[in-house]
Amino acid sequence: MTTLQLGDKAPQFELPLAEGGTYSLEQDLTDRPGWRFLVFFRGSWCPVCNQDLKEIEESLSYFEGKGVYFTALSTDSQENSLGMKNEHSLSFPLLSDLTTDLLDQYGAYYHGEDAPYEDHGIHGEAAHYLLDEKGNILYQQQQTSPYGRPSATELRKVVQYIKKNLK
Repeated sequence: MTTLQLGDKAPQFELPLAEGGTYSLEQDLTDRPGWRFLVFFRGSWCPVCNQDLKEIEESLSYFEGKGVYFTALSTDSQENSLGMKNEHSLSFPLLSDLTTDLLDQYGAYYHGEDAPYEDHGIHGEAAHYLLDEKGNILYQQQQTSPYGRPSATELRKVVQYIKKNLK
């Protein structure tokens, strides 16, 4: 598993969008200039993830007013991701990554068959990465279970703190 450090250039990637087409992080940083939160979530089946992404959607005007945009991704299928996106009217890109390659590149935890406890089968766990406008990592947080991840309110505090103290 990779260990990314603050200030590192985030791995670039292209993944399928829930609604079809392809998302490119590099292109997104050009199309939506500003900072980017990459939110890895467990899957559409996870009630905690559903709630977290709904809270982010409800806070989007705050974040976008600060020049911060969201992209969420999971190891769930495009079909399941699209159902979740539609059900909760999520307006930010929702991506499907059926491999573990991106999880490995970012150092996000993968709950595989070798995990020490059963937890809804095989899936990626929650992780948050805040990138600056050039794609450098400003903040990262990884989980090994569904609980303990930052809320939308806590993510606001992260943005406020880093913007105030950025060198």
